[in-house]
Amino acid sequence: MATNPMHQFTVNRIGPEIKIAGVDLSFTNASLFMLLSALAICGLLFLGTRERKLIPDKLQLISEMIYNFIAKMISDTAGTKAKPYFPFIFSLFMFVLFCNMIGMLPYSFTVTSHIIVTLLMAIFIFIAVTIIGFLKHGFGYLKLFVPSGVPMVLLPLITVIEIISYLSRPVSLSVRLFANMMAGHTMLKVFGGFVISLGMLGGWLPLSFSVALTGLEILVAFLQAYVFAILTCIYLNDALNLHH
Repeated sequence: MATNPMHQFTVNRIGPEIKIAGVDLSFTNASLFMLLSALAICGLLFLGTRERKLIPDKLQLISEMIYNFIAKMISDTAGTKAKPYFPFIFSLFMFVLFCNMIGMLPYSFTVTSHIIVTLLMAIFIFIAVTIIGFLKHGFGYLKLFVPSGVPMVLLPLITVIEIISYLSRPVSLSVRLFANMMAGHTMLKVFGGFVISLGMLGGWLPLSFSVALTGLEILVAFLQAYVFAILTCIYLNDALNLHH
Protein backbone atom coordinates (compact mmCIF):
# COMPACT_ATOMS: atom_id res chain seq x y z
CA MET A 1 0.00 0.00 0.00
CA ALA A 2 1.30 3.44 -0.94
CA THR A 3 2.50 5.66 1.85
CA ASN A 4 1.01 9.05 2.59
CA PRO A 5 2.68 11.53 0.19
CA MET A 6 2.70 14.18 2.92
CA HIS A 7 4.90 12.13 5.25
CA GLN A 8 7.98 13.28 3.33
CA PHE A 9 7.48 16.79 4.76
CA THR A 10 7.46 15.69 8.40
CA VAL A 11 10.14 17.36 10.54
CA ASN A 12 11.77 14.77 12.85
CA ARG A 13 14.14 15.46 15.71
CA ILE A 14 17.62 13.96 15.48
CA GLY A 15 19.35 13.37 18.78
CA PRO A 16 18.30 14.72 22.19
CA GLU A 17 15.68 17.38 22.74
CA ILE A 18 17.14 20.85 23.32
CA LYS A 19 14.99 23.56 24.84
CA ILE A 20 16.14 27.05 25.81
CA ALA A 21 13.65 29.39 27.52
CA GLY A 22 10.81 27.20 26.31
CA VAL A 23 11.97 27.33 22.68
CA ASP A 24 12.69 24.00 20.98
CA LEU A 25 16.16 24.25 19.40
CA SER A 26 16.59 20.54 18.73
CA PHE A 27 18.56 19.36 15.72
CA THR A 28 16.16 18.03 13.07
CA ASN A 29 16.22 16.51 9.60
CA ALA A 30 15.56 20.03 8.28
CA SER A 31 18.65 21.28 10.12
CA LEU A 32 20.66 18.35 8.76
CA PHE A 33 19.81 19.04 5.12
CA MET A 34 20.40 22.77 5.53
CA LEU A 35 23.84 21.89 6.84
CA LEU A 36 24.44 19.41 4.01
CA SER A 37 23.41 22.04 1.45
CA ALA A 38 25.82 24.57 2.95
CA LEU A 39 28.64 22.01 3.00
CA ALA A 40 27.93 21.02 -0.61
CA ILE A 41 28.08 24.69 -1.69
CA CYS A 42 31.35 25.26 0.18
CA GLY A 43 32.79 22.05 -1.27
CA LEU A 44 31.87 23.00 -4.85
CA LEU A 45 33.27 26.51 -4.57
CA PHE A 46 36.41 25.40 -2.75
CA LEU A 47 37.25 22.69 -5.27
CA GLY A 48 36.21 24.87 -8.20
CA THR A 49 38.39 27.83 -7.23
CA ARG A 50 41.31 26.07 -5.54
CA GLU A 51 43.72 25.98 -8.49
CA ARG A 52 42.27 28.60 -10.90
CA LYS A 53 43.59 26.99 -14.05
CA LEU A 54 43.86 28.92 -17.30
CA ILE A 55 41.95 26.08 -18.94
CA PRO A 56 39.29 25.33 -16.30
CA ASP A 57 38.22 21.85 -15.32
CA LYS A 58 34.54 20.97 -14.87
CA LEU A 59 34.19 22.20 -11.28
CA GLN A 60 36.00 25.46 -12.00
CA LEU A 61 33.87 25.96 -15.11
CA ILE A 62 30.65 25.40 -13.12
CA SER A 63 31.79 27.81 -10.40
CA GLU A 64 32.71 30.49 -12.91
CA MET A 65 29.44 30.04 -14.82
CA ILE A 66 27.39 30.47 -11.63
CA TYR A 67 29.46 33.50 -10.61
CA ASN A 68 29.00 35.18 -14.00
CA PHE A 69 25.32 34.25 -14.09
CA ILE A 70 24.59 35.92 -10.74
CA ALA A 71 26.81 38.93 -11.53
CA LYS A 72 24.93 39.53 -14.81
CA MET A 73 21.56 39.07 -13.11
CA ILE A 74 22.40 41.71 -10.49
CA SER A 75 23.81 44.10 -13.10
CA ASP A 76 20.76 43.76 -15.36
CA THR A 77 18.13 44.13 -12.62
CA ALA A 78 19.66 46.39 -9.95
CA GLY A 79 22.55 48.16 -11.70
CA THR A 80 26.08 48.91 -10.56
CA LYS A 81 24.94 50.26 -7.18
CA ALA A 82 24.00 46.72 -6.16
CA LYS A 83 27.51 45.28 -6.63
CA PRO A 84 28.31 45.43 -2.88
CA TYR A 85 25.38 43.07 -2.29
CA PHE A 86 26.67 40.41 -4.68
CA PRO A 87 27.85 38.04 -1.87
CA PHE A 88 24.37 38.04 -0.31
CA ILE A 89 22.50 37.43 -3.60
CA PHE A 90 25.01 34.75 -4.59
CA SER A 91 24.68 32.99 -1.22
CA LEU A 92 20.88 33.23 -1.35
CA PHE A 93 20.67 31.75 -4.86
CA MET A 94 23.10 28.94 -4.08
CA PHE A 95 21.38 28.01 -0.81
CA VAL A 96 17.91 27.84 -2.36
CA LEU A 97 19.23 25.99 -5.42
CA PHE A 98 21.11 23.35 -3.43
CA CYS A 99 18.24 22.86 -0.96
CA ASN A 100 15.93 22.32 -3.94
CA MET A 101 18.30 19.97 -5.77
CA ILE A 102 19.30 17.90 -2.73
CA GLY A 103 15.60 17.51 -1.99
CA MET A 104 15.28 15.64 -5.30
CA LEU A 105 17.47 12.79 -4.02
CA PRO A 106 15.72 9.65 -2.69
CA TYR A 107 15.17 9.59 1.09
CA SER A 108 16.23 13.23 1.37
CA PHE A 109 14.35 16.18 2.85
CA THR A 110 13.32 19.32 0.95
CA VAL A 111 13.95 22.25 3.25
CA THR A 112 12.32 24.77 0.91
CA SER A 113 9.01 22.87 0.97
CA HIS A 114 8.37 24.33 4.45
CA ILE A 115 6.76 27.75 4.66
CA ILE A 116 8.58 28.62 7.89
CA VAL A 117 11.94 28.41 6.10
CA THR A 118 10.95 30.38 3.01
CA LEU A 119 8.97 32.94 5.05
CA LEU A 120 11.88 33.67 7.39
CA MET A 121 14.20 34.20 4.41
CA ALA A 122 11.61 36.46 2.75
CA ILE A 123 11.03 38.50 5.94
CA PHE A 124 14.80 38.97 6.35
CA ILE A 125 15.06 40.19 2.74
CA PHE A 126 12.07 42.52 3.20
CA ILE A 127 13.47 44.08 6.38
CA ALA A 128 16.99 44.38 4.95
CA VAL A 129 15.79 46.03 1.73
CA THR A 130 13.57 48.44 3.68
CA ILE A 131 16.46 49.43 5.94
CA ILE A 132 18.72 49.93 2.90
CA GLY A 133 16.05 52.11 1.28
CA PHE A 134 15.72 54.39 4.29
CA LEU A 135 19.47 54.58 4.83
CA LYS A 136 19.96 55.52 1.19
CA HIS A 137 17.10 58.02 0.77
CA GLY A 138 15.86 58.85 4.25
CA PHE A 139 12.15 59.58 4.38
CA GLY A 140 12.35 60.21 0.66
CA TYR A 141 12.07 56.44 0.33
CA LEU A 142 8.34 56.87 0.98
CA LYS A 143 8.10 58.34 -2.54
CA LEU A 144 8.10 54.70 -3.65
CA PHE A 145 4.43 54.58 -2.64
CA VAL A 146 3.53 57.70 -4.62
CA PRO A 147 3.97 56.93 -8.34
CA SER A 148 4.68 59.92 -10.55
CA GLY A 149 2.15 61.00 -13.15
CA VAL A 150 -0.91 59.71 -11.26
CA PRO A 151 -3.94 62.07 -11.25
CA MET A 152 -4.60 63.59 -7.82
CA VAL A 153 -8.07 62.07 -7.67
CA LEU A 154 -6.60 58.56 -7.92
CA LEU A 155 -3.52 59.20 -5.79
CA PRO A 156 -4.98 58.05 -2.42
CA LEU A 157 -6.23 54.78 -3.92
CA ILE A 158 -2.98 54.10 -5.80
CA THR A 159 -0.92 54.87 -2.69
CA VAL A 160 -2.92 52.36 -0.62
CA ILE A 161 -2.50 49.74 -3.35
CA GLU A 162 1.26 50.40 -3.49
CA ILE A 163 1.59 50.04 0.30
CA ILE A 164 -0.39 46.78 0.32
CA SER A 165 1.71 45.49 -2.59
CA TYR A 166 4.92 46.39 -0.77
CA LEU A 167 3.85 44.76 2.51
CA SER A 168 2.77 41.59 0.69
CA ARG A 169 6.25 41.01 -0.76
CA PRO A 170 7.39 38.57 1.97
CA VAL A 171 4.20 36.53 1.57
CA SER A 172 4.34 36.29 -2.22
CA LEU A 173 8.09 35.61 -2.23
CA SER A 174 7.87 32.82 0.35
CA VAL A 175 4.64 31.17 -0.79
CA ARG A 176 5.79 30.96 -4.42
CA LEU A 177 8.86 28.89 -3.49
CA PHE A 178 7.17 26.81 -0.79
CA ALA A 179 4.07 25.99 -2.87
CA ASN A 180 5.98 24.99 -5.99
CA MET A 181 8.37 22.70 -4.13
CA MET A 182 5.65 21.07 -2.02
CA ALA A 183 3.31 20.54 -4.98
CA GLY A 184 6.03 19.02 -7.17
CA HIS A 185 7.29 16.61 -4.51
CA THR A 186 3.74 15.59 -3.62
CA MET A 187 2.99 14.74 -7.24
CA LEU A 188 6.20 12.70 -7.51
CA LYS A 189 5.26 10.74 -4.38
CA VAL A 190 1.70 10.14 -5.62
CA PHE A 191 2.82 8.77 -8.99
CA GLY A 192 5.53 6.72 -7.27
CA GLY A 193 2.81 5.20 -5.10
CA PHE A 194 0.80 4.32 -8.22
CA VAL A 195 3.80 2.52 -9.69
CA ILE A 196 4.16 0.37 -6.55
CA SER A 197 0.41 -0.30 -6.25
CA LEU A 198 -0.13 -1.28 -9.90
CA GLY A 199 3.00 -3.41 -10.19
CA MET A 200 5.04 -4.22 -13.29
CA LEU A 201 2.10 -4.69 -15.66
CA GLY A 202 0.03 -1.62 -14.90
CA GLY A 203 2.69 0.65 -13.48
CA TRP A 204 4.46 1.59 -16.70
CA LEU A 205 2.19 4.60 -17.36
CA PRO A 206 2.60 6.26 -13.92
CA LEU A 207 6.31 5.36 -14.12
CA SER A 208 6.55 7.33 -17.38
CA PHE A 209 4.80 10.26 -15.72
CA SER A 210 7.19 9.99 -12.76
CA VAL A 211 10.24 10.20 -15.03
CA ALA A 212 8.78 13.19 -16.87
CA LEU A 213 7.81 14.89 -13.61
CA THR A 214 11.28 14.32 -12.21
CA GLY A 215 12.82 16.16 -15.16
CA LEU A 216 10.25 18.93 -14.82
CA GLU A 217 10.85 19.19 -11.06
CA ILE A 218 14.61 19.57 -11.59
CA LEU A 219 13.87 22.46 -13.95
CA VAL A 220 11.42 23.95 -11.43
CA ALA A 221 14.05 23.63 -8.66
CA PHE A 222 16.44 25.79 -10.67
CA LEU A 223 13.76 28.25 -11.82
CA GLN A 224 12.47 28.80 -8.28
CA ALA A 225 15.99 29.58 -7.03
CA TYR A 226 16.39 32.00 -9.94
CA VAL A 227 13.01 33.66 -9.33
CA PHE A 228 13.73 34.02 -5.60
CA ALA A 229 17.09 35.67 -6.33
CA ILE A 230 15.91 37.92 -9.15
CA LEU A 231 12.93 39.20 -7.15
CA THR A 232 15.35 40.04 -4.36
CA CYS A 233 17.40 42.01 -6.91
CA ILE A 234 14.27 43.84 -8.07
CA TYR A 235 13.39 44.80 -4.49
CA LEU A 236 16.98 45.90 -3.98
CA ASN A 237 16.78 47.99 -7.14
CA ASP A 238 13.74 49.83 -5.72
CA ALA A 239 15.66 50.55 -2.51
CA LEU A 240 18.82 51.76 -4.25
CA ASN A 241 17.48 53.61 -7.27
CA LEU A 242 13.99 54.58 -6.02
CA HIS A 243 12.06 54.14 -9.26
CA HIS A 244 8.57 55.46 -8.73
